[in-house]
Amino acid sequence: MPLNRRKFLKKSAVTGAGVALAGSVAAPAAQAAEAKKGSRPAKRYSLTVMGTTDLHGHIFNWDYFKDAEYTDAKGNAQGLARVSTLVNQVRKEKGRGNTLLLDAGDTIQGTPLTYYYAKVDPITAEGGPVHPMAAAMNAIGYDAVALGNHEFNYGIETLRKFEEQCDFPLLGANALDAKTLKPAFPPFFMKTFRVKGAPPVKVAVLGLTNPGIAIWDKAYVQGRLTFPGLEEQAAKWVPRLRSMGADVVVVSAHSGSSGTSSYGDQLPYVENSAALVAQQVPGIDAILVGHAHVEIPELLVTNEKTGKTVVLSEPLAYAERLSLFDFELVFAKGRWAVESVSASVLNSNAVADDPKITKLLKDDHDVVVEYVNQVVGTATDTLTTVDARYKDAPIIDLITKVQEDVVKAALAGTEYASVPVIAQASPFSRTSEIPAGDVTIRDLSSLYVYDNTLVAKLMTGAQIKAYLEYSAEYFVQTAADAAVDVEKLTNAGGRPDYNYDYVSGLTYEIDVAQAAGSRIRNVLYNGAALADAQQFVLAVNNYRANGGGAFPHVASATEVWAESTEIRTRIAEWVTAKGVLDPKDFASVDWKLTRGGTPVF
Repeated sequence: MPLNRRKFLKKSAVTGAGVALAGSVAAPAAQAAEAKKGSRPAKRYSLTVMGTTDLHGHIFNWDYFKDAEYTDAKGNAQGLARVSTLVNQVRKEKGRGNTLLLDAGDTIQGTPLTYYYAKVDPITAEGGPVHPMAAAMNAIGYDAVALGNHEFNYGIETLRKFEEQCDFPLLGANALDAKTLKPAFPPFFMKTFRVKGAPPVKVAVLGLTNPGIAIWDKAYVQGRLTFPGLEEQAAKWVPRLRSMGADVVVVSAHSGSSGTSSYGDQLPYVENSAALVAQQVPGIDAILVGHAHVEIPELLVTNEKTGKTVVLSEPLAYAERLSLFDFELVFAKGRWAVESVSASVLNSNAVADDPKITKLLKDDHDVVVEYVNQVVGTATDTLTTVDARYKDAPIIDLITKVQEDVVKAALAGTEYASVPVIAQASPFSRTSEIPAGDVTIRDLSSLYVYDNTLVAKLMTGAQIKAYLEYSAEYFVQTAADAAVDVEKLTNAGGRPDYNYDYVSGLTYEIDVAQAAGSRIRNVLYNGAALADAQQFVLAVNNYRANGGGAFPHVASATEVWAESTEIRTRIAEWVTAKGVLDPKDFASVDWKLTRGGTPVF
C-alpha cells in the first residue's frame, strides 16, 4: 500500500455534535429587495446541500470488467474523481462555508476495487490498508454518509473498520442493536453555520437505511442488528432534532421513492419509502434519496399533516450525478425559517477527474487492474450473455454447474448426500463475455457482478414448480400469432433481469402465450414428470435464499448448508482447476420459451 495513502487518514471526532464553520450573509441586493421604507431588511442565508448515492466503489471512470474507460450509450461518466471536481466548483461558487456534502449509502461494495480491499488485501488485516472509498471521501470532504444495505455485505467487522477509517459519521437511525434496541450507529449529524450579524443556522442530517438488510444479509446481522421502518424512526427522530434547535432538517435515506418492496410480505416495512417519509413525517425540509439507482432531479411531496412541500432528489448511481438542494432561509420572529428549497442534478460527464483524487488513489487502482487481469484458464469458445435472458445460454449454465459441484462436494457424507442437487442463476448482465482464448478474473467477474455467496435449501418438486412459475412472470405475455420483439419480451412489470432465474437439473418449457401463473409446462427430472413430493437441494445465492426478489418458498425452506466464499470466487476456482473452459463440460438445454408447444426461437 502506498505510503502517502497510509499517512493520509486523519480520524475526525465528529459524532453528531455541532461543527461550526464560517459562513456569509445573503447579498445586499436581496436584502434591499425585501426591505420596506423605514424598516431594517430581513436577514437571509443561502445554503447548498450536495448529495451522492449508490457509489458502489466507483472512484474512477473505469470499467474493471472491460479493462477500459467506462462508456455507455447515454454518454455517462462515473466516479468520485469526477464528483470531486463538481463539488469543488459548487464550493467555489457558493462558498465552502455555505455547503454540506452527503451520501445516501451503498459505498463499499460493487466493483473489483471494493472486493479487493475487502477480501484480497482486506482493510481488517493487521496493518491493513485504508479503504480507497474512505480515502477518497475523506479527501473530498464528505460531512455525513447514510448506511446502505450493501455496507453489510462483507460483514460487520469490515463495516466497522471502514467506519473507523472515515472522517465522517456513518448514519443509521433505524440500524438498532438487537438486544438494547438502541442505535448501533449515529442516528444524526448536526452542523452549525455561522452567519454574520445574525444567530447561527443549525442543520440536522438524519440517516436512514433499508429494512431489507435483515433479509439480504441475514447471516451477518441476525441476532446482532435489527432494522425497523424508515417512517417509524423518522417520526421518532425529527421532532428531537427540531427540539435540539435544528433550523433545517435533511434526511439521507437509502430507500427509493416508489413505495414498493421487493421482499413481499416477509417484512412489515416498506423497502422504497422515501416519499412516504416525506408525506407522513412533519418537520423534514428535504430528502436525499438512494437505493433505487434512478435519476430524480426534483420530486415534490406534500406532507399530509402540515401541507408543506418536501423536496426529494436522487442522483442516479455510481457518481454519475450530484444532487444539489438550494435552501433560502430568512430570519423572522427570532428564528430562522426555510423560505424555499429547490433541487437539481449535475452531470459528472461535464467535467474531468480531480487530479488530487487521481494522484491519491492511482496506486490502489493499478493494483486492482493487475489483479483482475490475471489469466486463470483458456476458453474453447466465446461465451456471452447477449441473449441469455430469453434463451438458455451456456454462459449461465457455467454458473449453475459450479454451484451444483460446490454443493454436492459440501454435502458428501451427510444425510443429504443422496438428494439431487439443482441450481439457480440469473442473467445479471446483458453484455458479459468470456472470449475464446485466455480467461481472466475480470472476464469471470463480469459474469457474476454481485458478491453473493452460496446457500443450499431443501425444497420439494411442487415448490420448485411454484418457484419456476413465479420466475416466468418476467416475460411479457405474447400471443401465439404475434411477432416477437426480444426488446419487449422481458422485464414484465418492470422486473429486473436479476430477478429472473434459470433452474438447472430439470427440463421445462415456459409458454409465454399464457397468462402469468400458468406458463410452466412439461417439467421433467431425469426424463420423467417431476413429482410434487420429490425432494431436491437447491443451490441458490444468499440474496435469493434470504427472500430477495420475493420468490416463493425458498426463504422459509430448510437450509442444509451455507458458506461465506463468493460465488464469483468459486467460478474462478472451478475454471482454474479445469484449466480449459469447454462448454461440453457444463452446457445443457434445460428450458425454452414456447407458445402452444411451439418454440419461440
